[in-house]
Amino acid sequence: MLHVRVIAPAELTDRVVERLDRDEAITHVVVLPSVALSPPGDLIEFDVVREGANGILADLNELGLHQDGAIVLERIDTSISAAADRAARSAPGLGVDAVVWREIEQQTGEESRLSVSFLAFMVIAMVIAAVGVLLDQPILIVGSMVVGPEFGPLAALCVGLVKRRGALVRRSAAALGVGFPVGMMLTVVAVWLLTAADLVDRSMLTAERPLTDFIWRPDALSWVIGFLGGVAGILSLTSAKAGTLVGVLISVTTVPAAANAAVALAYGVRDEAVGSFLQLVINLAAIVLAGVLTLLVQQVVWRFGAARA
Repeated sequence: MLHVRVIAPAELTDRVVERLDRDEAITHVVVLPSVALSPPGDLIEFDVVREGANGILADLNELGLHQDGAIVLERIDTSISAAADRAARSAPGLGVDAVVWREIEQQTGEESRLSVSFLAFMVIAMVIAAVGVLLDQPILIVGSMVVGPEFGPLAALCVGLVKRRGALVRRSAAALGVGFPVGMMLTVVAVWLLTAADLVDRSMLTAERPLTDFIWRPDALSWVIGFLGGVAGILSLTSAKAGTLVGVLISVTTVPAAANAAVALAYGVRDEAVGSFLQLVINLAAIVLAGVLTLLVQQVVWRFGAARA
C-alpha cells in the first residue's frame, strides 16, 4: 500500500475528493482545508493499494496537480485497518505484482544521474575487484559487486526505453558511458601505483587463478546468468524487494569484468583484456534486454488483468 499526500488548489479540491470517493482501491482519505503554505492550497491525504495506484496518479496529473500543487508518495510497510483490507480485496491482482510506474520512474531517475558519488563508488568497486582478481579472492569480487552502482543506471535505461523517456535514457547512457571508462582508467592508475609499491605484480595476473578466471572467459552461461540477473533485478525494483536486489548485485560480473580488463591493460595482457571486455559487453546487453522484456511483460500482464476485472 502507498500513502499519497496531495496539495491541491482550493478550486480543485472538490474534483479530487470526488475522484477519490468513487475508487474502491483508496481509503483513509483526509482533507485539511487551507493548511498548505508552499505551494498554497488544501492538503489531501489518502492510502491506495499498489494495484490501483497508476489510475489515480494519472488522474491527479491530468488535473495539473503536479504543476499547481504537489503529489508525494510514500510506501507503507504496515497497515492495521479493516478499510485497507477491503481496499486490497476490491482491487484486481496482487500488490506485490503491481508496477507503479511513477514510483519506478522517480526511483530509477534518481539513480541514473552522473554524480561524484556515482563515480566514486564505481572507482572503489573496480579497485576492490582488481585486487580480488590479482589475489584470486572471490570474496573481494563479491564485495565489489555489492559496492558497484551500475545497476541503477541500467534499470533506469530499461525504464526509459519501455516508457519512451528520452531524457532518462540519455542520463542513464551518460552515467554508464562515463562511469565505466573513468573507473577503468583510474583502476589502471591504481594498479600501477600498487605495482610501484611492490604490493602486486604482473605474475599475479598471469598465474593460474582457478577461482576468478571465469571473469575473463565468457561463454553461453555468461549470457544466461546476465539475462536472469536482469529479470530478477527489475522484478526486485517493481515489487520493492530490496533483499532480492542485493542478490542480483552479486550475481552479474559487470564491475569485476571491467576491473579485470583494467588490470590486463595495466600489465599489457591482451587476451585477458579482450575476454574481459567481451564479458562486460555480454552482461550489459543481457541485463538491458532482460530488463526491457520484463517490464514489457509486466505491462501487458497488468493491463490484461485490469481489463478482465
